[in-house]
Amino acid sequence: MASITIRNLNDQVKTRLRVRAADNGRSMEEEAQMILRKTLEPKVCRRNLARAIRARIARLNGVDLELPPREPGRLFPTFD
Repeated sequence: MASITIRNLNDQVKTRLRVRAADNGRSMEEEAQMILRKTLEPKVCRRNLARAIRARIARLNGVDLELPPREPGRLFPTFD
């Protein structure tokens, strides 16, 4: 395992790390490792939104919607 040294750490940051570590029942070193691990771990997309929507709609066996007739679009403004 590798080791790192952090120099010139702001006193307020160190205090917040110490308090956070104490709140979580860990040492400052363990807390720093946990923060780094959580921050740097690859983001895994657990759900695909499109797939979830399709799965939810599939239970309806399709739906026929009554669509209103389309009207012509507005004309572009002229700046004459």
